Amino acid sequence: MDKPTMLTYIYSEQAKMLSILDQYPLNIDKALNKMPKDVNKILVLATGSSYNAALSSKYYFEKITNIQMEIQEPYNYSHYEKIDKHIDAVIGISQSGQSTATIEALKKVKQDHPVFSIGVTSLPKTEISEETDTILDILIGREHVGYVTLGFTATVLNMMLLAIRIAAVNHVITSEQELHEIQDLKKLALNIDNVINKTESFIKQHIDSLTKATQFTSIAYGPSVGTCSEMATKFSEVVRVPSQGFELEAFMHGPYLEVNKDHYIFFIETNSQKSIYEKELSLKTYEKKYVSNLYTINFREETSEDEKQLDLINIEDEYKVPFISSTVFQLLAWYISKSKGIDLSKLIFTDFSTAVHNKTVPQKYV
Repeated sequence: MDKPTMLTYIYSEQAKMLSILDQYPLNIDKALNKMPKDVNKILVLATGSSYNAALSSKYYFEKITNIQMEIQEPYNYSHYEKIDKHIDAVIGISQSGQSTATIEALKKVKQDHPVFSIGVTSLPKTEISEETDTILDILIGREHVGYVTLGFTATVLNMMLLAIRIAAVNHVITSEQELHEIQDLKKLALNIDNVINKTESFIKQHIDSLTKATQFTSIAYGPSVGTCSEMATKFSEVVRVPSQGFELEAFMHGPYLEVNKDHYIFFIETNSQKSIYEKELSLKTYEKKYVSNLYTINFREETSEDEKQLDLINIEDEYKVPFISSTVFQLLAWYISKSKGIDLSKLIFTDFSTAVHNKTVPQKYV
């Protein structure tokens, strides 16, 4: 059997997400065992792609549960933050289960303010399980490629499922609403291969230009800001040119000044409030005067003849878009890196974890 690649895991996303959904709610109920009923505020500790996954699910989580979610970078949290006594539960996300900063931050919370804790990971028997009351297994096993894709999408989905089940158990939503949400997520999961096919066709059309880029920026609003954050992480990891992701308004307060004719910009468009969408359109119209390489990733019903607009599926609930939108940027990152001649199977900085201790043990990747 050939060694798996980043693309191998992207191609497996639809089947894996459907499998996760088929195991609802049994897997989620294990993680929620003994969770208090009166939770009003949850702290999430995560870094890197785990942080981006938390951010991608945050607005959906808050909307459906009526619970406030605070996301913190664990290293800074351990060393500088004051623990909020209003936190009712804590979630530590680490796909490997061995992220040193996340584990240390969980220890700090436990010592100072003991609350119910859940570890979210693909490897339940790792160190994170020693610092949490329960484990939410994201049900994908070990991802043998360091540039996580499948695990990211699975984490977003599992966080959304966690939200649905909390809302149902606490009677914030009815059993009928719970079923509707699950069915809606299944419909999206069934469209992942379609998104992959459309994105690959789009990339094939534009790959020569994309390969020449020396700087990438993505811009979004609302729930899709997590997608922008993950785009920046993934492009930095594998395309290895300066890459940034911005919330719409934040881009307008300074970063717009760095735009130049060689800049490549991706806008993510979703079914938001009319005023937000119009503001995004005004920014895009303005930037088109200065940027020729401006692309749109569209999850709205309205399509365009613009060859630089990728029209995907119309997702009525913008809060669910982050479940599948990062797959687009995972594919872009993979194909651009291949076109640039970057061999991702050749590991670089292999002594990094040993030198800086970002993991409890050095990670082994193919």
